[in-house]
Amino acid sequence: MHRLNQPHHDGSERYVAETAPDLGDVVTVWAQVPEGAGVDEVQVRTTPDAEPSWATAERVSSQRGWDWWRADIAVTNPLTNYRFLLHGSGGYRWLTAAGTTDWDPPDATDFRLSAHPSPPAWALDAVCYQVFPDRFARAGRDKPWPPWALPTERWEEPPRSGGDAAMHQLYGGDLDGISARLDHIADLGCNLVYLTPFFPAESNHRYNATSFDEVDPVLGGDAALVRLSEALHDRGMRLIGDLTLNHCGDGHRWFRTAQAEPTSPEAGYFFFDDSPAGYRSWLDVPTLPTFDLRNEQLRRQLVEGPESVAGRWLQPPYNLDGWRIDVANMVGRHGAIDENATVARTMASTMRALRPDSLLLAEHAHDASADLDGSGWHGTMYYAGFTRPAWFWLGQPNPEVDLFGMPVPLPRFSGHTAARTVDAFRAAIPWRSYAHSLMLLDSHDTARFRTVSGSAERALVGAAWMLTAPGIPMLFMGDELGLEGAHNEDTRKPMPWDERRWDRTTLAAYRDLIHLRRRHSALRRGGFRWAHVGADVLVYLREHPDERLLVWLSRAPHEPVRLPAGLLEADHAEALLDGDDLHATDGALALPGDGPAYTVWRLDPAP
Repeated sequence: MHRLNQPHHDGSERYVAETAPDLGDVVTVWAQVPEGAGVDEVQVRTTPDAEPSWATAERVSSQRGWDWWRADIAVTNPLTNYRFLLHGSGGYRWLTAAGTTDWDPPDATDFRLSAHPSPPAWALDAVCYQVFPDRFARAGRDKPWPPWALPTERWEEPPRSGGDAAMHQLYGGDLDGISARLDHIADLGCNLVYLTPFFPAESNHRYNATSFDEVDPVLGGDAALVRLSEALHDRGMRLIGDLTLNHCGDGHRWFRTAQAEPTSPEAGYFFFDDSPAGYRSWLDVPTLPTFDLRNEQLRRQLVEGPESVAGRWLQPPYNLDGWRIDVANMVGRHGAIDENATVARTMASTMRALRPDSLLLAEHAHDASADLDGSGWHGTMYYAGFTRPAWFWLGQPNPEVDLFGMPVPLPRFSGHTAARTVDAFRAAIPWRSYAHSLMLLDSHDTARFRTVSGSAERALVGAAWMLTAPGIPMLFMGDELGLEGAHNEDTRKPMPWDERRWDRTTLAAYRDLIHLRRRHSALRRGGFRWAHVGADVLVYLREHPDERLLVWLSRAPHEPVRLPAGLLEADHAEALLDGDDLHATDGALALPGDGPAYTVWRLDPAP
C-alpha cells in the first residue's frame, strides 16, 4: 500500500526555511496535506520555556492534490519543539516526526529546531571511507616491530582469532601506505577518510593508547600523519581521527603514574576501588582503565582548550577535520556519575574555537537520542536507526555472525518492521542530528554486510539504501571489493590489493552509487518520506528545493508497485541508474517487481 496520502513535514530545506537558526530568529515552516483530507485549519504548537504556545498556519497553495500550509515560529530556546495540529471535518490529528496520530503523542516525537552552533556545512556532502590503518596498506617495512607484536610479514595471511593473538597480530600497515592508495578512495568518490586510532598502543586496534602525544611510530610517526593530511586536503578531501575519552590503555603514562603514586594528580584521573583489578575499567577489561571525567585537570588534558588532545591535533601541522569518539555513550558515566553532556559540550566548544568547520561524531550502538540535542555531538554512528534494520531486513540467518552481542539469532524483519524501526529512531532526534549521523552497513567492529546479507545482490541493495538515505554514508575499507567476514577479527583482514581478487561488479556499483550521491543535492541534503512499504520492497522520496528523487529497494521479487501520479506530483520519471524511465498510465507510475534490485528516478520538478 502506498503512503503518499499522508500529511508530511520534515526538517529538510524543502519544509524549513532556515535549518540553522539563531536564538530569537523567526523560522518559516511548511506542511503538505492531501486535498480532501478534511483539514480546514492547521495550528503549530511550540513549547517556549516548556509552556505550549500556538501559531496559526496559512494555506498558501493547492496544487496537484496537495495543500501547502505555512507558519512562522519563534526560536525561543536552544532546542525548539514544534508540531502541527490538523483539524476540520476529517477530525483531530497531530503531525509530528513520528507521523500522524489521532491521539496526543508525547513531546519526544516533536519536530525540533536547534539553535546550537551548526555542524560544518561540508559534512552533508561527505561520503566517508573508514580505514583500519594496520590492515589498509603499507609503504615499507623499515620500522622496528614493537616488543608486544606478533609480526605478520605476508600481507595475504588470514587474521588470527582469539585473545592476545588477534589483538597483537601486526601486518604493518602505515599512514604512508594510505597516502599511496588515495587514488582508490578518490576514484570511488569518497571525500572523507576516518582513521581508527593512530596513537601508540599495545594492540593493532590502538584503542588502548599508551600516549595521546604522538602518532605511533609503527604507523610512521607524526610526520606521516602530516603527509597524509596534506595529501587529502590537496585533493579537497578531509580527515577525522578516533579518540577514546572513556578510557586509555593500562600502559599509559597517566595510569602508571596513578598506580605508582596514589597522591599524584594523575591518581584522580581514574576510579580506584576494591574490584578484582583494583580499578574501574571498560566492561571489566583490565587493560582499559576508565577515566574519571569529573576531574577538571583531566578534562583540560583531554578536551578543554587548544593544548588538549582534542584541540592539538586539529591544528597545524596535522589539521584534522574532526573526531569520532569511541564508546561515546559511556564517556563520563559511571553509576550515579554522568558527565557525558559536559564533556561533549566542552569538546565541541574547543573544536569550534580552533576549527569552526570541524565535525564531532559519537559512537553509540543503541539509542543515542538522549545525547543528541545538538549542544555537543553533531551526530552518531547510526547502528540502531540504520544498521540494525538494514541487517534485519536484508540479512540471512548465519550462526557465525556476531549480532551486535545479542543472545539471539538474526531476526528477519519485513519491510514494514524495518520502516517502523527507522521511523522511530529518526523521530527521536532533531533532523540536524539525524542528517549528520554516520549511516553504515558495517565497520571494523561488526561482521561484514556482504556476509550478513548472504548474497552480493542483497548486499548491493543495502549499499543503495545507505548511499541514498539521509545522513553521512560510511563504508568500511573493502566493502566496495566484496570482502566478507563473520566477526570483527575476520572483518579486519588486510585490503587485497591484488585486483584479481576484487568483485568488479560490486566495485562498479559502489562507484556509481557514490558518484550519484555526489551529483544530486536531494540525496545529500533532501528530506525523507516513504512512498510505499511492503514486505520485500521499500520506496521513498528524497526531496530538495532543486529536485525530487524516488528510490526503490527490493530484496526479492514482489508485486509491482503502482504510485498515483497526482500525489507523487510527477507524470514521468527519469532513471538515473540501470532501469527504465517511468511514464504515468491510468494515473499511476508502475515500478518494477523484480529483486534483489534497486534504482533511483528523477521526478518532474515540484511545482
